[in-house]
Amino acid sequence: MKEGSTLSQSESNGTAGQQVVDTEEQERIVAQIAKELSLSLKQVRTTIGLLDEGNTIPFIARYRKEMTGELDENQLRNIEERTQYLRNLEERKKEVVRIIDEQGKLTDELAAAIARAVKLQEVEDLYRPYRQKRKTRASVAKEKGLESLAEWLLSQPKQGEPLAEAAKYVKPEAEHPVESAEEALQGAMDIIAEIIADDAAIRAWVRAHTMDRGLMVSEAKTPDEESVYEMYYDYREPAKKMPSHRILAMNRGERENLLKVTLEVETEPILRHIAGKVIKGRSVTEEVLKTAIEDAYKRLIAPSIEREVRGELTEKAERQAISIFAANLRSLLLQPPVRGKIVLGVDPAYRTGCKLAVVDDTGKLLEVAVTYPTPPNNKKREAAAKFNELIGKYGVELIVIGNGTASRETEQFVAEVIAERRDRELAYLIVNEAGASVYSASKLAQEEFPDLDVAERSAASIARRLQDPLAELVKIEPRAIGVGQYQHDVSQKLLDESLKNVVESAVNHVGVDVNTASPALLSYVSGVNATTAKNIVKFREENGRFQNRKQLQKVPRLGAKTFEQCVGFMRINEGKNPLDQTPIHPESYEVVNRLFAELGVSLDQLGSKELAERLSSLDPQELAARLDVGVPTLRDILDSLQRPGRDPREELPLPIFRTDVLKIEDLTPGMELQGTVRNVIDFGAFVDIGIKNDGLVHISQMSNGYVKHPMDVVSVGDNVTVWVLNVDVKKGRVGLTMRKPAGIEA
Repeated sequence: MKEGSTLSQSESNGTAGQQVVDTEEQERIVAQIAKELSLSLKQVRTTIGLLDEGNTIPFIARYRKEMTGELDENQLRNIEERTQYLRNLEERKKEVVRIIDEQGKLTDELAAAIARAVKLQEVEDLYRPYRQKRKTRASVAKEKGLESLAEWLLSQPKQGEPLAEAAKYVKPEAEHPVESAEEALQGAMDIIAEIIADDAAIRAWVRAHTMDRGLMVSEAKTPDEESVYEMYYDYREPAKKMPSHRILAMNRGERENLLKVTLEVETEPILRHIAGKVIKGRSVTEEVLKTAIEDAYKRLIAPSIEREVRGELTEKAERQAISIFAANLRSLLLQPPVRGKIVLGVDPAYRTGCKLAVVDDTGKLLEVAVTYPTPPNNKKREAAAKFNELIGKYGVELIVIGNGTASRETEQFVAEVIAERRDRELAYLIVNEAGASVYSASKLAQEEFPDLDVAERSAASIARRLQDPLAELVKIEPRAIGVGQYQHDVSQKLLDESLKNVVESAVNHVGVDVNTASPALLSYVSGVNATTAKNIVKFREENGRFQNRKQLQKVPRLGAKTFEQCVGFMRINEGKNPLDQTPIHPESYEVVNRLFAELGVSLDQLGSKELAERLSSLDPQELAARLDVGVPTLRDILDSLQRPGRDPREELPLPIFRTDVLKIEDLTPGMELQGTVRNVIDFGAFVDIGIKNDGLVHISQMSNGYVKHPMDVVSVGDNVTVWVLNVDVKKGRVGLTMRKPAGIEA
């Protein structure tokens, strides 16, 4: 898109929005976003243009760095989100102006105020007096002809008497009768109360004041009833300081009818502020106006402002919870694959037995079985025989146990099996099986394993999670992968959008082997939808392995735009062109040819130590001009050429393998342990140390210094050294610390 061009309906086919946007409006949006995100006008304008042309975030972030000034995915998504919001806001402004104008009530001042608004709430506040309302006390009073009485009261005369003036409006025989002066005065006060309540400036001030000074208060509906919300049975905290997990916990307790939650704020300062805006000085109607002001606040303003402020707090809390879930999910998806191992996956259970699945080092299913080593069956001898048979038959090197029901009893049994075997190295580990049952019952799992029952599919999935977490986890609905907090209490639409973006980002960060990837994995590649993903697999099955990236253009419904967006993230190992196994986009192959010609080397040398060393010594800044390419793109090309076929996940530490089980009774304060972070939340992190329940490292125990948020210190999948802080055997809780206790040598 050229700078300053108009985005027509046909041009606006990207994710940033579909509305018709004129040049002036577009520039207003660009300026607003640039200011909010501290970016240049050019960066924002260019990014919006790229999005409107149908480019995806991963593609722009990786292959259009020169155009955007090297904006990362988060910055690009922020631009995308704000563009959509502001375009919707502009559409709402137009609609509001049209409706008010049709009523003949649009003034230049009001139109200018609407145009200046940068939030939807501001527009709605300005529109409020003109919105069609259901029957109110004020509308009834207007039907009785009391508007002019209200105007007299608001004019704040120095002479006269309100009740005497109201007596002029008594009309017992009228179609809408007024029986008394008191009724007329009350009706006029109702009209004034609604005028005050509809004043945009007053509402904005009260809203801000309530957010700044309000207290969130919760109390138990049944104080004697035990529940997980007991800390909130008599609780008060400033609203603006409440962390997201407490807001969401209160909301849930309220929904479950266990808590009564209110937002309290001192009334007197608010009434004084409103009076200062309404009452101009001493008058005969001053006391009547004060009464109307109090009624306006308590009956009309306070209830709706409380809803709005609590809604804003909840929205903020939801976004925080979603961001934590997203960050945890990304860390989980990018766990390093454990390659080259034959794995025995175990889906533990009590009554129905442990389902077993052996997969080879490529993830191919070799055999399934079921054993009953746990209560109530306790057939440990038979189970041990089956385990040993499978281990010996296939050369199993790792046993992977899901962390669901009966996992720790199964772990104890597996540790005993390992201890009795002395002929080979064998280890086990526990993996998070969240979502495995969802996948096992899905249509995708049925197509993949048509001859297996649901639990057997789950065991195979658990085994494969170790071998390639990303490839396996993309088969599961992201929200079913339990690595967040309060994910069921947040906007499911927002959660789904955010998690889909995370999966898309992770898949494109790693890249996919187009010759082995499943349709589920391919569907997250930049520009590829579910139909195209299936077509890629079908083409592969009918025509054999892809030999080069160009062949993707032959896949049905994979057009030129999709090819441009996806091809750089597709890998072809052992293909005809060595560059096809790298993240280098085909549009840059000519740059590589010029580079190699200048260096006097050939593609056959790609992957050699000598070439890598030579490439690492080059100066991208100096070389870019000669090769007619941008410096950021050249840096990426040189990095890709030095490590062709590299999987970025392989730089991360592997999970902790165990050979023996630990019981909570074995723990003592001060004991040093190695653990794996399973979940990060606002107030700490849960760490798997090899006992039944994960231990908690509270945020205060993560560092000797100040920690703003646990994610600044740890991520899901991190291997950490911890020390036991306290043990509650009865409740099965363990407190851990990452702060080395005094007296322990480094």
